Amino acid sequence: MKRKADSEAQSPAENGDQLAKKRAISAQSVVSSFADGLLDKDTLEKYKAAYAKSGPYKHGVISPLFNQKLLRAVRSEIQEHISFTEKETDIYKIYQSGDLANLDGLDDESLSRLPSLLKLRNALYSEPFREYLSEVTGAGKLSGSKTDMAVNVYTGGCHLLCHDDVIGSRRVSYILYLTDPDVPWKPEWGGALRLFPTTTEINADGEEVKIPKPDHTVSIPPAFNQLSFFAVQPGESFHDVEEVYHMETKGSEKEVKSRVRMAISGWFHIPQEGEDGYEEGLAEKLAERSSLQQLQGEGDEFDRPQSQFVPYKPVDEQDTSSKGKEPAKSAGEDDDDDEGFNDKDLDFLLKYIAPSYLTPDVASQLNEIFDNDRIVRLEKFLSDKFTPRLRSYIESQEKDETFPTSAEEIEQKTNWKVSRPPHKHRYLYQQPCLDKTNDGQKEKTPIQELLEDLLPSRAFKKWLSAVTGLDGLLGYNLLARRFRRGEDYTLASGYEGESPRLEFTIGITPTPGWEKEEEDEEEEEEAGKADKTKTETNSKAKPENGTAAAAAAA
Repeated sequence: MKRKADSEAQSPAENGDQLAKKRAISAQSVVSSFADGLLDKDTLEKYKAAYAKSGPYKHGVISPLFNQKLLRAVRSEIQEHISFTEKETDIYKIYQSGDLANLDGLDDESLSRLPSLLKLRNALYSEPFREYLSEVTGAGKLSGSKTDMAVNVYTGGCHLLCHDDVIGSRRVSYILYLTDPDVPWKPEWGGALRLFPTTTEINADGEEVKIPKPDHTVSIPPAFNQLSFFAVQPGESFHDVEEVYHMETKGSEKEVKSRVRMAISGWFHIPQEGEDGYEEGLAEKLAERSSLQQLQGEGDEFDRPQSQFVPYKPVDEQDTSSKGKEPAKSAGEDDDDDEGFNDKDLDFLLKYIAPSYLTPDVASQLNEIFDNDRIVRLEKFLSDKFTPRLRSYIESQEKDETFPTSAEEIEQKTNWKVSRPPHKHRYLYQQPCLDKTNDGQKEKTPIQELLEDLLPSRAFKKWLSAVTGLDGLLGYNLLARRFRRGEDYTLASGYEGESPRLEFTIGITPTPGWEKEEEDEEEEEEAGKADKTKTETNSKAKPENGTAAAAAAA
């Protein structure tokens, strides 16, 4: 999880106060809280051996962990007495309780409603189990005073994207599942913990940098009373939580409730001052190490796709490979680049763009809107002749059940590449082919026509300049992206270039329904008040129906 602790540093006095507040439990009570035989030496050795042999990085799964009766009681107490807050950022969408470390601050009346949860927390952070987990993982001593845990609930659409869990003094991450004990979780429901392998690269400074690969190699579905855990390693312990999928058909109340991924997630931290195993300065060293890994990982040297900026060629530039001949012209090119539109430009653009956007009056209207708002959105941008062919191609791709799933196979067998690293983004992409030696030998797909014919053309450059009033366009960087259901995403990022740029997006998703209900309702209300026009400005371009959006990025 990406939940930060409220404070990473605590004084000995604070630690002492926290320890004093914890409800004392006997060794016998600790043992009885766990599954029969769990703390036995033979069981420990079994899990230790499995952990040592695991990959892509060392991790473990203990099942069952707790006494079944206790864990059922914990689940009931959570359902009846714990409240949750919806939390959503670009990396996760979940429902989360408060930090369960705060149980110590509750009054006796409030605690009386959560006796099983308190017992579980104290058993989990007890000395016997901390020593047990430390032995299994080989991660070192674990703190008993710094508890760090919360209940997380994933319903349909909830997810947690790829990250390495490195924050502050964390040493071991864990997830204890509290799914329906009477209805086994099905892998096809999603919600699995997925682990990503890394590859080691050498950056421009000669330093080794670990980069997560785009595909996970281990998937651990939820199961009631199962503990999944691993040592936190900067730049290595990359994992995500697969999206919990919505039910395709309306199910019974029991079915809906059983598809709730409830779990207690948290961390064991390094020993704090005053505890056995405390090392002065270790927290600072870990913070420095994690910061270094973060800085190295934030670089884009090994990111894919890389920017592919292509400058517009001067009109009179000759093709050096064909001396004595007229230089070959790409589709949509014309010698009169500075003379505005001509008939050849119009004929070319009409193959792709709706005629209504190619009239001088509309171009002038769009230019005025863009000049005021710095953004313009065009509904039904593509022509009626080109759109059906594009839609048919996209739908056939989506219905292709033989389409590969692994990045390696996708790149070997299709026109698509897979973006990486997954802690920044993952999607399929295509870029224009810059090698023109085989031009015309293979029929282009509609997407390739957009990338290689329409968008790089001088005719489109002229139209874009007319619509935006920007006549200093120097070149282009084109990219087609495909986002697969439950697989692909991109984290929020801004433009950090020094020179201003114009962003142009064509949404070619063939299905409607991509905006939240409240946004749809707002749009309907606004539509009732305003005159209907084909030209709109909006900061959020819909992905469907060939919608185009242009925006200035400073």
